[in-house]
Amino acid sequence: MPQVIQWVNPKEDEIIWRYPVDRIEWGAQLVVEEWQAAVFFRDGKAYDVFRAGRHTITTMNLPLLTAALSRVAGFEKSPFVAAVIYVSLKQYKLPFGGRGQTAELAPIQFYGSAWFRVADPTLFVTQVVGGQGVYTTEDLQQFLRGYFNESLMAELSKQSIFTIYQSLEQASFVLKNALDPYFKRLGLEIIDLRFEGLDVTDPIWRDRLFYIRAAGVNAADYLRMEAVEKAAAELGKSPGAAVGAGLAIIPPLFSPQQGGAAAGGGAGVGGGGGQPPGPSGQPPSTIVSGQLAQQQQGVVCPRCGFVNPPGAKFCMNCGAQLPQEKICPKCGFKNPPTAKFCMNCGSPLP
Repeated sequence: MPQVIQWVNPKEDEIIWRYPVDRIEWGAQLVVEEWQAAVFFRDGKAYDVFRAGRHTITTMNLPLLTAALSRVAGFEKSPFVAAVIYVSLKQYKLPFGGRGQTAELAPIQFYGSAWFRVADPTLFVTQVVGGQGVYTTEDLQQFLRGYFNESLMAELSKQSIFTIYQSLEQASFVLKNALDPYFKRLGLEIIDLRFEGLDVTDPIWRDRLFYIRAAGVNAADYLRMEAVEKAAAELGKSPGAAVGAGLAIIPPLFSPQQGGAAAGGGAGVGGGGGQPPGPSGQPPSTIVSGQLAQQQQGVVCPRCGFVNPPGAKFCMNCGAQLPQEKICPKCGFKNPPTAKFCMNCGSPLP
């Protein structure tokens, strides 16, 4: 009676199954169902693949493996050694979840489900079974879940939190297409991907998102403004740090360096190559940049501390009236509402 090779009573979640006997007889009957593929595997390599049907194992229908076995004298008259790996071609669900970060370094947590199938049995057996030494469904699921999460986190780090937050459906579509090449390397095809939940783990980022949506400001401008606030705060901690130093350091965060003495072909201090000083002895570019920094920072509400867009008269968080800037009558510089003397020329303010 010829040897019968068949995957009997597979479980619902099984993707691969290895025939328990490695000694295969010539003339054996190989039975493959409609939703299966059978791959002959030997010495870490995948050889001939059989699709649905009942096949008699001969040298004619095993051309690749026969060529590998031909180095053994008399191989066609005795059983040969090879593993038969059955692969299911059905569609499977892969739950995923984890933590990562976006392009803005926003910490996020996510979870959802992906659906996939084996598209290339030969490549799948070579890369996963042979390359990873995975032979059981449990090991395969663990490997695929880790591979998926790692690939997804790599792609999320390239996306903007503001784009992702606008629409989970759009984010699912974009990331599904981005992950497809990762899985094609394993002989797999991602059929669909759905985020079921995605949120920032840091409450500060929720406040940022609310502000950007409510105020309608540009996300890049907001992050730049936040960087300025942090720089100003650090300057304020330094003992003896003058306000003028902050005006000189903060502007480069907003605009490229203007051509000065260094670019003037050797003009240095007193050489006449720089910009003429303003009323307070500072170059006009420093004064204008200082005003730009003030405008970009917005107006802080004295009641609740909320940062409102530049030029706001009432707080958009609590409705309180906001203090207005004091304009110096001598030099026209815009000073903070609490200033008593001009930060630019030192004149008393009304």
